Amino acid sequence: MTYSYRNIWQVAFPILLSLLMEHLIGLTDTAFLGRLGGHAAEVALGASALGGVYYIAVFMLGFGFSVGAQILMARRNGEERFREIGPIFQQSALFLLFLASVVFAFSKLAAPHVLRGLISSEEIYRATLEYLDWRVYGFFFIFLAVIFRAYYVAVTRTRILTINSVAMVLSNVVLNYGLIFGRFGLPALGIAGAAIASAVAELVSLVFFVVYTSTRVDWRRYDLFRRTKLRLRELGHVLSLSSWTMVQQFVAVGTWFLFFVAVEHLGERPLAVTNIVRSVSSLLFIIVSSFATTGSSLVSNMMGAEQAREVMPTVWRILRMCYLFVLPLLAIILVFPSLVLRIYTDNLQLVEASVPALLVMASAYLIQTPALIWFNSVSGTGNTRAAFALEMAAIATYAGYVWWVVIRLRADVAWCWTTEHLYGTVMFLLAYLYMRKADWQSKKI
Repeated sequence: MTYSYRNIWQVAFPILLSLLMEHLIGLTDTAFLGRLGGHAAEVALGASALGGVYYIAVFMLGFGFSVGAQILMARRNGEERFREIGPIFQQSALFLLFLASVVFAFSKLAAPHVLRGLISSEEIYRATLEYLDWRVYGFFFIFLAVIFRAYYVAVTRTRILTINSVAMVLSNVVLNYGLIFGRFGLPALGIAGAAIASAVAELVSLVFFVVYTSTRVDWRRYDLFRRTKLRLRELGHVLSLSSWTMVQQFVAVGTWFLFFVAVEHLGERPLAVTNIVRSVSSLLFIIVSSFATTGSSLVSNMMGAEQAREVMPTVWRILRMCYLFVLPLLAIILVFPSLVLRIYTDNLQLVEASVPALLVMASAYLIQTPALIWFNSVSGTGNTRAAFALEMAAIATYAGYVWWVVIRLRADVAWCWTTEHLYGTVMFLLAYLYMRKADWQSKKI
């Protein structure tokens, strides 16, 4: 089993398009809220940053579980044990529904008290709660949608992800415009409208996956929709792989949430700047993530087909392809930073304040690109415990640096973004050394 550049592109391109479409959800939130005007825009941008990163951090528990399930389903696909994919899918869906209920309850009951102790600005605290009061309903929809996504990536049928994302984004854009500003006869809800629009868009995504899979896919081949109940033995098998990716993904983004909280203590303007830069960073991240996800799935398929010798050459091909997309975008950001930032806000003072941080963030992707691709290759081998250990080492370094630069030195927000350089460097070195030196070729799952 050899994956050429063309084979890699056939898998990566739909993932890339789907993630780009999903990125438009965050982009439209930021773009619309950034046009509320004056101080209200800065508060809304800051609050949506904190609320959005909180949501992503908790969502990563479900996404991390789906990554483990995806690796396991991809291995069974490579082994051509197709009917064993269904039970993995079913047990994962049941567990994710339970997990969504737990994190929803926590977010409603405990999160306000946690955030009260972390956020210094009363205005941003109230706006963040207003956002999360509605946003957390999306957990039920997105947690189930990610297992469908994991299935399609595992069996390398990724084209449907693009269509699904288009439907989700279109619904979000229309509802965002209507609910933030009070158009189409809808109430003007501001930041709460952005949250409602995003949650409804995730419901649209889930409904699309269910309808398409049940009507257009040969689901009997994979035994996807057999009526079943929770089976602890089968779930335990998935959890043995997924528990590490769950904690790893949650801690990774949770640490990023603490970065935003630390920046919030520098003031409302630095937080607004950080939210805008985060939105631009998300565009670069999803390009790298699409290739990294492709790498994880292809590595797992090759391992299942007992073609471990093809793994390293394939990962190098993926990395070269990814740079072909990342480097031109970095050049655009370097040459036209203000033009890029004006996509997100028409506040010229905010644009000017954001340029240095934007340039620092963009330069980090020179090292973040190989770091993410090699790290996902480690996960693709099935050794999620090793991937967890690598991630924790990188995060510990990152957290220490955040404390020193942001809390201790109270540095300019541009210097704060150098945390991404350090994180990427540590991650790349550890992941690459693992793939070069460790005995991952014989890993069975």
